[in-house]
Amino acid sequence: MNYSYWELKEWFTNIDFTVVGSGIVGLNCALGLKKKHPKAKILILEKGMLPQGASTKNAGFACFGSLSELIDDLNSHTEEDVFNLVDKRWKGLQLLRKNLGDSNIDFQQNKGFELCEDQAFFTECISRKNQINALLKPIFKTDVFSVSENTFGFKKVHEQYIVNNFEGQIDTGKMAFELLHKVQNLGVKILNNISVEQFIENQSKIHVKTNRLDFYTKKIFIATNGFTSKILKENVQPARAQVLITKPIKNLHIKGTFHLEKGYYYFRNIDNRVLFGGGRNLDFKTEETTAFGQTEIIQNQLEKILKETILPNTDFEIEHKWSGIMGVGNQKKAIVKQLSENVFCGVRLGGMGIAIGSLVGKELADLLN
Repeated sequence: MNYSYWELKEWFTNIDFTVVGSGIVGLNCALGLKKKHPKAKILILEKGMLPQGASTKNAGFACFGSLSELIDDLNSHTEEDVFNLVDKRWKGLQLLRKNLGDSNIDFQQNKGFELCEDQAFFTECISRKNQINALLKPIFKTDVFSVSENTFGFKKVHEQYIVNNFEGQIDTGKMAFELLHKVQNLGVKILNNISVEQFIENQSKIHVKTNRLDFYTKKIFIATNGFTSKILKENVQPARAQVLITKPIKNLHIKGTFHLEKGYYYFRNIDNRVLFGGGRNLDFKTEETTAFGQTEIIQNQLEKILKETILPNTDFEIEHKWSGIMGVGNQKKAIVKQLSENVFCGVRLGGMGIAIGSLVGKELADLLN
């Protein structure tokens, strides 16, 4: 396709900063860059019609880790590492709420609940509860985790569950809309359905090659998370997450965010429906992909748990299914760094994009002096 003089001049000439990816990190990066450099010409490139990764395809958990997840993290991280992870996630959530406003993202702090499959697992978690609460007390000033009775009528789980008193939920569609609106109002240009295939650094500028056209930019910021390996050699593996949602259920009694099997399964209420996702642990290898879609093994298990555990005495119908692509690695710390004089990246959010995405985007922008 041949672009006009006007199009090339307005969108692809004299670009100061190019951000690759219009998810939560990319948009917050652009926001930070524009605030620091208000006269800069900033262009965001997005491969999808909408943000393509996980920002609007997740379950909308405003979480920072269930008790069993944090206990599990201590097997591969130091206490200081786990403290810092939670501290960043919590600060990131507060930044998200401050930037966009609770009502604009439908933030609700209805608490998080971890369901334990058996007595042994419950006992193991409770034996470490005081240790984790003490570890996190400098952040929250009070106990994060407590215990409550199973008042929701779930089956095949322990009669008590572990409560995260600070966990919340948001509408990630509204979040993305508000972020897009905010950066566009500042004059940032966003182009969709355009994929970066390669970029070449030539001294003071970057030659960006896309599936549409080539252009030059002074700096480039990579915020592609699960798709990073396509253009960067960084330790980021894609991880697909499959999600489904029911049709509205009359008198739905579930309220809050819920975790099963160390967070590999998760569900919540939204618009009188149950949104349910997970199951990646059933087939890790197949789910290490950037391809969207569903698999029979995971979908069958999601429906089984939904019927037998979550809604055992309730008729329901599944209305819609989708998937999102996360970016993970052998460590849960995000990669935010300057790769060369003009190339920067903020990737590997480890399934905690809602929590840390705003902060990672800000940190990415702050790498530029």
